[in-house]
Amino acid sequence: MPAVVVVGAGIVGSSVAYHLARRGVSVTLLEQGPAPATGVTAGSFAWIRSAGGHWPGGAQDLHEYALADYQRLEAELPHVTVRRTGSLTWSGTPAQDSRPGPGQFRIGRSDIAALEPNLRHPPDQAIHTPADAGVDPTALAHALVAAAGAHGATVLHDTAVIALQVTNGRLQGVLTSTGFHAAATVVLAAGTNVPKLCEQLSADLAIAASPATLARVTAPSGLVKTIVANPDFEVREVRDGELVLVVPCVEGTAAALEQAAQDTLQHLQTTFRESDQCRLLGYRVGRRPMPSHGPLVGYVTHDQSVYVAVMHSAITLAPTVGRLIADELVTGRPAPELRRCRPRAH
Repeated sequence: MPAVVVVGAGIVGSSVAYHLARRGVSVTLLEQGPAPATGVTAGSFAWIRSAGGHWPGGAQDLHEYALADYQRLEAELPHVTVRRTGSLTWSGTPAQDSRPGPGQFRIGRSDIAALEPNLRHPPDQAIHTPADAGVDPTALAHALVAAAGAHGATVLHDTAVIALQVTNGRLQGVLTSTGFHAAATVVLAAGTNVPKLCEQLSADLAIAASPATLARVTAPSGLVKTIVANPDFEVREVRDGELVLVVPCVEGTAAALEQAAQDTLQHLQTTFRESDQCRLLGYRVGRRPMPSHGPLVGYVTHDQSVYVAVMHSAITLAPTVGRLIADELVTGRPAPELRRCRPRAH
């Protein structure tokens, strides 16, 4: 098939580029940052949910394939590691805890303590989801981009896309900070930047930006065994000796954000034994793309020259979406799994 340009080397764009290159497509991946996953992907908690959670619109149709697609990626890419730890969630009181869904179990204090032996005060009950997993999102994006390159893709960093080049109603390619790149098809996987890139197309793309703050913390290896989500924070071990913490969003100064990160670290130390030596490595605020009705995946032009791929829960869904997009572009056949994800073309 003709050349494809993929815009954005976050987790979604990296997955699309990899799956296209693996199918033999001529792909150019453009990333405005100096490396893959320098944007919102790097600030993702990267909880791969197997059950529960809120799955609006077409996300409900896609998430059931997530674990199988991650297993496939592990077989294809030896440097991809999925941490299958399961998750524990609890609310402030037992009455507030949701009812377990398929693949979830309500467990008591002794079972919680067995799963998380460093908890100082295990709650009376929690929801355990054994199949839940986590991944290092930055490492995953790097592995996907490297594999795309090994399959022949061209990868260009420090290349910001300025605009689509459309002449007489037909796409010619993209204008970037480093020049023009011709393409028969452009896949826009640039998160909250996608609506601006589509302005001249009059596409109906309702994508809000939701701020999320993530902190990285040094910790004794194995301090946290599962993915823990409680009223004060969410935490998991992203790699040996390093935890990631979701920090409640605060408005105001950088000092207020720093204080929120330190407060969350203190909650961690109050919750887990052997955590006194934990230290804050850093924190960042990401602007997560939040399409109002679920994932937006599909063409936004009638001539099928511009394709968008924007979603929340992108870490969970990206391997599946990358596979399905590559299949659509290569075969020309719509993927039925994406039928509820389609944007409106004008």
